[in-house]
Amino acid sequence: MAYRILADTAMVLHMAFLAYVLLGGLPAWKWPRALWPHLAATAYALGITLIGWECPLTHVERRARHHAGQEGLPPTGFIDHYLTGVVYPEEHLATVRLAAAALILLTWTVPLARALRHHRNAGHRHRRPARRDPT
Repeated sequence: MAYRILADTAMVLHMAFLAYVLLGGLPAWKWPRALWPHLAATAYALGITLIGWECPLTHVERRARHHAGQEGLPPTGFIDHYLTGVVYPEEHLATVRLAAAALILLTWTVPLARALRHHRNAGHRHRRPARRDPT
């Protein structure tokens, strides 16, 4: 029973991580510093997707399901098991990935625009006024 609870908890945390990767830039609209942990999580998710790193939550769920006597996650991982072919058709994986990237970039637009504006304004405040030529 404990292994099944552990496996289900890992699954829920995995879903929460995916939701954070997709929408975690939104809190930065109000709290700009919230963008930094989101950038780290997104970079890690990108590494999982492009490089093929195994997410620790996948490993935990796979082992816990095995110990609980349940069918574990396939070698392809969490997303292929729970989302691809279930939430969206497998042939649309590239489209879903592009849409996810676009959504993430969209959530970054407001905090990044504010940061750029703040940086530009800070540069104007620290400039010395031009000297007039006394002649």
